[in-house]
Amino acid sequence: MLDPVRFPVVVPVTVAWGEMDAFQHVNNTAYLRWFESARIALFARVGWLGTDGKSGVGPILAKQTAVYRAPLRFPDVVHVGVGVTELGDDRFTMPFAVYSTALGRIAAEGDGRIVCFDYGAGAKAPFPADVRAALLQMSGASS
Repeated sequence: MLDPVRFPVVVPVTVAWGEMDAFQHVNNTAYLRWFESARIALFARVGWLGTDGKSGVGPILAKQTAVYRAPLRFPDVVHVGVGVTELGDDRFTMPFAVYSTALGRIAAEGDGRIVCFDYGAGAKAPFPADVRAALLQMSGASS
């Protein structure tokens, strides 16, 4: 399974038949959707699902990577873990892992760079204090 310290948020996903491609394995785009589901679950956990109504500040995905370790097939249930690392004043990294129940191992890993963005100004911004505190706690780091 996934390390709960590294991946404090885990989203179970049932692999759908339609996610397989002509090569009879899950298409690579499905993993990115699964990463998105985990990312949104983490944002919900820290209370940052949209922009702050007063400041217009919210998260934006700046970069995402994926490394495919093993092909997945239907039927399977995967557990998509996400965490927080490299927390700065206006950005952090989210490590991802996809654990396959059928294979009994990690089938894919990746990361995403999240930037705190002022949508009104069109520029990066520092994290709201409450969001940064929640991310810091989730990262397991001290101030």
